[in-house]
This record gives sequence, structure tokens and C-alpha cells, in this order.
Amino acid sequence: MENSPRQLEILATARTRGRVAVDGLAEEFDVTPQTIRRDLNDLCSRGLLARVHGGAVPARSVSNVTYEQRRGLAADEKQSIGLAAAGLIPNNCSVIINIGTTTEQVARALYDHKDLMVISNNINVINILSGSPRKELVLAGGTVRQSDGGVVGEAAVEFIRQFKADYAVIGASALDKEGAVLDFDIREVSVARTIIANARQTILVADVGKFRRSASVRICEISDVAAFVTDAPPPPSFREICLRDGVELIVADSSFEPNGDTIAD
Repeated sequence: MENSPRQLEILATARTRGRVAVDGLAEEFDVTPQTIRRDLNDLCSRGLLARVHGGAVPARSVSNVTYEQRRGLAADEKQSIGLAAAGLIPNNCSVIINIGTTTEQVARALYDHKDLMVISNNINVINILSGSPRKELVLAGGTVRQSDGGVVGEAAVEFIRQFKADYAVIGASALDKEGAVLDFDIREVSVARTIIANARQTILVADVGKFRRSASVRICEISDVAAFVTDAPPPPSFREICLRDGVELIVADSSFEPNGDTIAD
């Protein structure tokens, strides 16, 4: 049985927070506590979570939501983000694309671009673009993380240092309202920092669900990127930082007005 999109979000939230509460989830997803209890009971019956008083915690046997499951989280939103981000990248340039399900959507949207050099530490990105016209595809060397096809470690860092790309596309596991761009794996973060340092412009791609998550390793500050492409208006405090630091904010929902007060912190 496949998890519903809401159940996938619940699993991801449980992993990042260490615990989820029925009342809190009901408020976040705007559903009844009874609906959340049914979700938790279903996830617990399949060994993905363990019930505790008032909520649930990750089952000890489950260390992470799988990469395939993460692809299912906000899938339509990620596709829209990918199309919008690809629109910032012209033909006849070089781009480094990092690990992530959202960055993979950018790669899909770049399929018909011409005369690109695409450098990536993501095997999936190279596979997506294989066979696309007029591209040079370069895969970073290093340790392959079999869970998601990411190439990480010091060898990948040294490989990427050979380049100076026109653009970089990076993702994040979590975003902080104060402007921090975050991830879980220090090895992956080391590669992401190197990608940023070796690109003329960096594009951050992430859905607004990342503001509901927490991660412990800082990739960079939002002020370190040229553009942030997302699917819905971010918190006002984050928008203010983008405006203050000259970060282009692009929301795939064309009805969004950057200066409006669409959502609250």
C-alpha cells in the first residue's frame, strides 16, 4: 500500500522533529484530529511510525523516508519549480546541478536546452539528460550514496573545484525563516558549498513545505544565492530578507505578488 501525500509529509516531519502530535498535525494540514489519528494508525500498522501518547515517533527500524517517497512529496509543485528555474538558465552556458528531487525536476525542464555543459554529483540528473540534444554531461567522481544516487565526499568536492560554472542549482532539506538554508548530511553540505563557491550565480529550488522542517547543518544563507524559486509565498520575514539582500524571489504560482501579505509567519 502506498502512502498518501499527507502521510509522506507526516513521515518526513516525524523524522526531522523526532515526534509528531495529533493536534499539531491537524492544525498544519487543516484536517480533523480523527483524520490524523487514522493516518498515524495506518503508518504505525505498517511499521513506519510508533505511537506514543498524543502522537507518534519514527519507528527505530526506519531511519529515513526513502528517496522514491520524497519524489512523491509535492510532486506537482516540484515540477512547476523546475520549469520556472529552467527558465532562468539560457542556452549556451554551463550549470552545476546538485542532489535532490526538486533539482531533478530542473534537469527535466532543461532537456530541450541547447549547448549546455551540465555538471552534477547526482546520477539521476545525468540519466535524465542522457540522450538530450547538444549537451556535454559531466558526472562528479566520489562515493555514490546508493539511497539516492548522490555522489558525496571529498573526492566530489575536489572534482567540482575544477570548474567555474555560469549557474548552480541547489536544493535544501529545510529552510529557516531567519534565512538559513539547511540540510542533514555534512558530506552533502560540503559538496553544496563547493558548488556555490564555483558558480557565478546560484539558484535555490525548494517548496514551501521546507519551512515546516528542521535540519542541523547550514549550507548557506539565502543572501548567498541569486534567486530562490518556490511554489508558494514564503513567510514574510523570509521575503523581507530576499528583498533586503537582492535575492530574486520567483513563485511558480503566477498569481503571487511579491509585495503582498499572502501568508503570516
